[in-house]
Amino acid sequence: MSIEIAPDNIISLTVPPEDTGQRLDRWLAIALPDHSRSEIQRWIKEGLILVNGAALKASHKVEADQVLTLQLPAQNDPSHLQAEAIPLAILYEDADLLVIDKPAGLVVHPAPGHEGGTLVNAVLYHCPEIEGVGGERRPGIVHRLDKETSGLIIVAKNDRAHWALQAQFKDRTVFKEYLALVEGRVEPAQARIVAPLGRHPTDRLRQAILPPEKGRTAVTEYKVLGYYSAPIRDSNANANFTLVSVILHTGRTHQIRVHFAWRKHPIVGDTLYGYHKPRLPVERQFLHAHRLRFKLPSSGEEVEFVSPLPVELQQLMDTLR
Repeated sequence: MSIEIAPDNIISLTVPPEDTGQRLDRWLAIALPDHSRSEIQRWIKEGLILVNGAALKASHKVEADQVLTLQLPAQNDPSHLQAEAIPLAILYEDADLLVIDKPAGLVVHPAPGHEGGTLVNAVLYHCPEIEGVGGERRPGIVHRLDKETSGLIIVAKNDRAHWALQAQFKDRTVFKEYLALVEGRVEPAQARIVAPLGRHPTDRLRQAILPPEKGRTAVTEYKVLGYYSAPIRDSNANANFTLVSVILHTGRTHQIRVHFAWRKHPIVGDTLYGYHKPRLPVERQFLHAHRLRFKLPSSGEEVEFVSPLPVELQQLMDTLR
């Protein structure tokens, strides 16, 4: 998907071939995660969204290469985002972007229940110029990590870099590798999990495997790095665990967590999709954004960054060995 934002607050989006057949409102809600589906439906009714220049219904099925234009309504209320002196592990910085090694427990951007203390608040303190880049509520954010997922994340420092990086993610040219410890013995030792994802029909906090006509294409590739057996917490019994390298070919919400839970191998410590109580001595989910490769917006040079396992995860692995 390609996204262009004009200075007059008009967004243009081009539908990629693989999204043909999606409902207009649903497709836009995924393409514009800063805005709710009900908000988008209201804009469609008000004629603020055009498909190849024509106003259509929310139920319209989008087609490959259709161009959608959206005149964003003026923002009357300031974002009220506050800069906060929260320590950041910055691995790289230039005039366009930051590469940050995010710890587990840090929310990426403000949201209901997390109005402060987020990565965005910390970055605003470090470089105030990102305010408003790519959106008022999520300035600079190109992609996201779950609160309890640690590792590498990119933050754009200007609109040009934000658009260029966002295009790389939409075109799936960014290489993303995660490390995960999962329940059970994963077999085969190397494979792809292909199963469409979407919001759970009854629980808005969860994602779920859905029929192809209702879900978004999701592809997760994995390779086993090691098999382990360890005692279960508060029990004399042992259980099997598998360390996997995971490469994302799509970037759906909770993709790795849902795909492995669907295969009956939930992420260790993931109390939403796995066991309600951690079965190993770790107080977070064992999911880490380990490697990230992309092109710098300024030069087109391909760069790669690696984040080793954080201390608490490495200590757990040392006990398993």
